[in-house]
Amino acid sequence: MGIIPCCLSFAFLILSIGSADASIHVYRRDPFREVGNAYLLSGGSEGLVASRTTTSLPDIAMLTSIRDGRSYIRFENITFWRSKDAADEHSEMEHSTGLIQVVIFEAADRDNIGGSAYGGQRSICCTPDLAKLEGCKQGEVIRIPSATNTSWPIILNVQFNGNYMSTYMDDAVVEITNTGMYNLFFISCDPKLKGLTMSGKTLWKNPDGYLPGRMAPLMRFYVIMSIAYALLCLIWFSQYMRFWKDILLLQHCITVVIVLGLFEMTLWYFEYAHFNSTGTRPVGITTWVVTVGAVRRTLSRLLILCVSMGYGVVRPTLGGLTTKVLLLGLTYFLASELLNIAEYVGTINDVAGRARVFLVLPDALLDAFLILWIFTSLSRTLEQLQAKRSSVKLDIYRKFSNALAVTVIASVAWIGYEVYFKATDPFNERWQNAWVITAFWDIVAYLLLCVICYLWAPSQSSQRYAYSDEMGEESDDEAQSLCRGTPKGDISLVKQDKNEKNAGDADDFNLEDDLEEDKRE
Repeated sequence: MGIIPCCLSFAFLILSIGSADASIHVYRRDPFREVGNAYLLSGGSEGLVASRTTTSLPDIAMLTSIRDGRSYIRFENITFWRSKDAADEHSEMEHSTGLIQVVIFEAADRDNIGGSAYGGQRSICCTPDLAKLEGCKQGEVIRIPSATNTSWPIILNVQFNGNYMSTYMDDAVVEITNTGMYNLFFISCDPKLKGLTMSGKTLWKNPDGYLPGRMAPLMRFYVIMSIAYALLCLIWFSQYMRFWKDILLLQHCITVVIVLGLFEMTLWYFEYAHFNSTGTRPVGITTWVVTVGAVRRTLSRLLILCVSMGYGVVRPTLGGLTTKVLLLGLTYFLASELLNIAEYVGTINDVAGRARVFLVLPDALLDAFLILWIFTSLSRTLEQLQAKRSSVKLDIYRKFSNALAVTVIASVAWIGYEVYFKATDPFNERWQNAWVITAFWDIVAYLLLCVICYLWAPSQSSQRYAYSDEMGEESDDEAQSLCRGTPKGDISLVKQDKNEKNAGDADDFNLEDDLEEDKRE
């Protein structure tokens, strides 16, 4: 079985991915912030799939069963704290001395929370004017019943009593009966509760575990990618061990990238599986996974750059460019590591953080610089191969340049689609398809690696494609004719003179080439 068919066949398996799971949110005296006429704290935003069963389970079973087919948001140990000044304004015997409302709504019903009087600025809390117009209760969150389910959005009330500085919310479970992007907010309309903080946790669970909805399909995707890399490893290593005496240094580098790719995909799967089972993302585990990914991406790009420069094929070393290549690799590794730490480490929400936006820019600029350097080096390598009339190597590099051009065009087009996707979905309502954005880059990297493996596959003639001082492929043709046998006589002397002449011309050509390369460096 060839490398390219194996690389393409796994793509059809990916089409079957498409369900979702969720996570655990922990609050540690998180402060409320002032928004308009309300104080609020965001409790999380995740894609949740509707429960597959309506059978109620006891609390013990709910805590121990992960794949029970139920989807819900569970509140545990929620405690609210107000300032001492706010508590001292009330006596010990008073009741209902401060209201906090827990609001849960689906993204499609976002306009059902809040209202505006006479078309003015939208308010979360009911004002005297809105109380007259819409019949809401002053000092509470404005709620308009959903058109699809009148019991939604859901609002749970929590009251402070007397002059106590803290109050506790009873543990509660909100069942999810419709698939959607759900948002949780803790809101207070009482101006006296400024400085409010909260602690506790909420458990967001889907039918099959704690993974957030956007991430759940990726767990299945990484299983497929692990199988794909394992298949590529099997084919590559079978050829690698068979012709190990003829292996080039370039093929050693390809081997390292393949192994790192398999390692990364496997680690991602286990990281997601752990997240799905526990609902938490340990910083150490996730950092280790993204570091392996950053190393793999860096080495992959350096491999493509070195191949484009003709390393091991047109030139024996990188010469003075070695330091520049290594410096670029180190810079790219750091930029990629920081970007992925900001995006993945400790992340459980289905909404991307703002830090990622700032870290994407240096990563994108380095990628653009790498692409420019790669195509400039590739053009120079093609010119050298044409000048040397090395048709076998030239054919390989032309195929490689075509594959690289297709990859760049596809990547630019996908970046445009990604920008469009995010710009037209500010509330993440298309979260069920968002996994494709991440998966695309892993698929492109894998397919390009397959092309490189196909073009530089280990074989008994591997050394034929290595750097050498011969001029063109005439020597290859002569070697083949000599193997087939030639008539005895003076013909060998003629070929010997021809070879000596070609060798002399090749030496002159290589000397001029080296001088030109030194000037460039």
